[in-house]
Amino acid sequence: MLYDITLRIIYRYATPAASARTILRMQPRQAPDQRMIQGLIDCNPVPFARRDRLDFYGNPLVEMAHQDALSEVEFKFKGRVERLIADRGLDLSGPWQGIGQEVAAVASLSPDAPHHFLGPSPRIPYEPAIAGFAQEVVQPDMSALDAARAVSNAIHDAFAFDAEATDVSTSPAEAFEARRGVCQDFTHVAIAALRSLGIPAGYVSGFLRTEPPEGQPRLEGADAMHAWVRAWCGKDAGWHEFDPTNAIDVAGDHVVVAYGRDYSDVAPVKGAMRSAGSHSTLQQVDMIPVEPVSAASDAAT
Repeated sequence: MLYDITLRIIYRYATPAASARTILRMQPRQAPDQRMIQGLIDCNPVPFARRDRLDFYGNPLVEMAHQDALSEVEFKFKGRVERLIADRGLDLSGPWQGIGQEVAAVASLSPDAPHHFLGPSPRIPYEPAIAGFAQEVVQPDMSALDAARAVSNAIHDAFAFDAEATDVSTSPAEAFEARRGVCQDFTHVAIAALRSLGIPAGYVSGFLRTEPPEGQPRLEGADAMHAWVRAWCGKDAGWHEFDPTNAIDVAGDHVVVAYGRDYSDVAPVKGAMRSAGSHSTLQQVDMIPVEPVSAASDAAT
């Protein structure tokens, strides 16, 4: 499936902000089941300096610096991405209670190694209440894959999607107590729950199709950048991705931008500046399916 994707993030400052330095993670990453055909991150006004690179986890990253005072700044990604539908086949994961032994057998600290995604991370500490919830969800005879899916779906069932209930700084414990939030909250709670079971889990930022296929409902979280969870289900099963906000396995309607331990690793915009007074933020996403050109149409032209 081909998608044309546009992401605009605009900041407006009541008092002009000076000496801004910004890190952007807005561009979809290359992956076995995903290919960015073309794409560009742009900024208005044009930065004084810019550097494009990959971070530790292999996510495209852009560093920018502005010297002049900013009353408004717009960051924009526009590109075309091919999303492939991976055939997961059979469940190759072992019992979830044995996942710790499989993690211990991985003799690697590569960016994709499960060790990075097992312990507490900056935004996700161990939470006893969430751990207790996870223990109630899983059954002793479940595979790691089934356990991860069960936790994701249980969080969807227990939570209400509410864009006004939380903000970007809300902790997993606060969101869990309220049983309300947005995709970031659903994902952070799911990661905390899975890690408490010994299942390595990480945060995925990306895009969710904004125009559903005919006859299908529009999914929650499609108006802005979306988030979901990835779980390592053993050496044979590898990584699997789940969308707890919508209680679905991640497939062709999701496009990955960045992998990390939690939101702090994948935030689309991070930076530092000198400023005073209030500011406002606007985020707009369009993820439009592109109909493939048929062979007959090619011949006609």
